[in-house]
Amino acid sequence: MDRIICVVGPTASGKTELALRLAESLSGEIVSCDSMQVYRRMDIGTAKPTADELARARHHMIDVCEPDEDFSAGKYVPMADACVQDILARGKVAIVVGGTGLYADSLIAGRTFAPVPQTGVREKLQAQLLREGSEALLRELSQVDPETAARLHPADEKRIVRALEVYYETGEPISRHNERTRALPDKYAPVWLGLDFASRAALYERIDRRVDKMREAGLEREVRGLLAAGVPDTATSMQAIGYKELAAALRGEYAVDEAFRLIQQRSRNYAKRQLTWFRRNEKMHWLVREAGDDDASIFRAARRQIPFFAG
Repeated sequence: MDRIICVVGPTASGKTELALRLAESLSGEIVSCDSMQVYRRMDIGTAKPTADELARARHHMIDVCEPDEDFSAGKYVPMADACVQDILARGKVAIVVGGTGLYADSLIAGRTFAPVPQTGVREKLQAQLLREGSEALLRELSQVDPETAARLHPADEKRIVRALEVYYETGEPISRHNERTRALPDKYAPVWLGLDFASRAALYERIDRRVDKMREAGLEREVRGLLAAGVPDTATSMQAIGYKELAAALRGEYAVDEAFRLIQQRSRNYAKRQLTWFRRNEKMHWLVREAGDDDASIFRAARRQIPFFAG
């Protein structure tokens, strides 16, 4: 078993605090596994660790790109893997923490992603998308990669373009590349810790409270600042829950109060999807918070699942 701990679970479940306690007890360092905390100047809506929390342990993979940059699992894995390798080489424990299941699984598996040479193919496909629409591109994809086309909706424009790009750049369907990489053994053997709640209502209450605190902390102001700085509301970063709804409200599509109601609702829906993803992991040790459990009790339960814990 590698000296790696993966702390995962739904939004607002207490991952940050558990990871910090583990890092402090094990002389560990934290590798963020959150697809939105990678963006600079997006602090409130991503629930990025506070200055006090950052001071408690060394963090990696936070604030590594600009909000107008495209970021993906393909970029995350080599960057995060370099952090993990460095942490382990220095004799410390790597604590991978976050709720982005694809990033966590891909990092631990050591999964590679189809290369994307900058030859202009993507730009041509994007222009074709504007001219002909996504359904035409999906039909084109069905001719060269029917497996991928069958699971994509016409609204999933980004993945349609990506799948066609991979095929035209490499001559291989993205489905075949993914099948080959999934067949390889995992690169790492970590301790998997999953956070959940005995009462779904208790989790949803925490999510709603967190969104209320984001509003009080100035999430609307944060979104206004990003837009004023020239970050397009079509950027990948601005599709995150919280940013997308407020950008729409600022365009006048609905009231700010309605935006925050939608943020709460969509955050709850996202939590359900996160749990569905992580429950497929047969190696997960679930830490289920019962009524009356606090962060200290969850930490004690986590400690019992870590063979190399020395404290």
